[in-house]
Amino acid sequence: MKPRRFTEEQIIGILKQAQAGMKIVDLCRTHGISDATFYNWRTKYGGMEVSDAKRLKQLEDENKKLKQMLADSMLENKAIKDVLFKKVVTPAARRNIVIHLKEVFQFSERRACIIVGLCRSSCRYQAKPKNDNEIRSRLRELAEQRRKFGAPRLHTMLRREGHLINHKRTERIYKEEGLSLRRKKSRKRISHLRVVMDRPERINQHWSMDFVSDSLYNGRRFRVLTVVDDLSRECPVLEVDHSLTGQRVSRVLDRVSMVRGLPEVITVDNGPEFISKALDLWAYERNVKLRFIQPGKPVQNAYIESFNGKFRDECLNDNVFVSLHSAQKIIETWRQDYNSERPHSSLNGMAPTEFARTFEKEQKTEKPKQELVLLKG
Repeated sequence: MKPRRFTEEQIIGILKQAQAGMKIVDLCRTHGISDATFYNWRTKYGGMEVSDAKRLKQLEDENKKLKQMLADSMLENKAIKDVLFKKVVTPAARRNIVIHLKEVFQFSERRACIIVGLCRSSCRYQAKPKNDNEIRSRLRELAEQRRKFGAPRLHTMLRREGHLINHKRTERIYKEEGLSLRRKKSRKRISHLRVVMDRPERINQHWSMDFVSDSLYNGRRFRVLTVVDDLSRECPVLEVDHSLTGQRVSRVLDRVSMVRGLPEVITVDNGPEFISKALDLWAYERNVKLRFIQPGKPVQNAYIESFNGKFRDECLNDNVFVSLHSAQKIIETWRQDYNSERPHSSLNGMAPTEFARTFEKEQKTEKPKQELVLLKG
């Protein structure tokens, strides 16, 4: 806009000269203005003082700003209505809306980002493609080897191998590769009070024991004696045979005691092998307490029930047993893998043997501290 030659003060001064009696023709010639300009000035500023002219100028400027703000607001309103149908949740979607506003409504980047609610740095961000080929192939291999492992356990296995990645990245690749497990719909059951299990304080303090049955390829049934340490979740033994009596159970426990000793308490159900005289005599001679759960209350033996579910899902349901010997071999291999490799969610992702070593180290370091406190006391 071309700047004015005369300010409001000068214009009012010229008008006052005309009021004082100076001829308009001479006044116009002196200041170099036309008659029309003079009469326009008199129409607009006639009878005003300098302060009134300044106030009029301020009002005109404010009015102009208000009109501009109203026009901008109406344009932004129109722009928002234009993109209302679009889903703007992710930064990528908001980025597309900013591009649309800049192209259609000629908005600046700053203004478009303010309307959409997106930071300008996020708008300018260029995604860097990540090379997931190595992790993707390794994840497929692990999922093939351990077909019953979900994303959390496979993520733990990847981190053990040195792939320091976020669990969200593992879950994204897991989903993209179509490795998600099909979950069974749980039936609605009558709600009952939760049973708080006694948590042992030492390894080999409390064991749980139960039986699991399956069949060979020819249809003949076999049974598996399952034993688990309630604290470390270690499985000391999985005994497989067609028949497992109370005497056989006592012999198996004697064999295990030669390697790792015996617990103080063993929780069992009311099966015929566990209530037999042979096992009762064995427990009396070894000073081991047999704790029987209430009939029809497997939740009271939750540690072994949880183990049995994993054992059936990851081993029994995943293999075909041609003979009893092959069943013993496959089940023993799975037991060793369960103890030394399989990450356990209740043990902070550690395997049972790893947790047992860590727990024993902590116990050894805590004992001298306790003795030192007693001596000071």
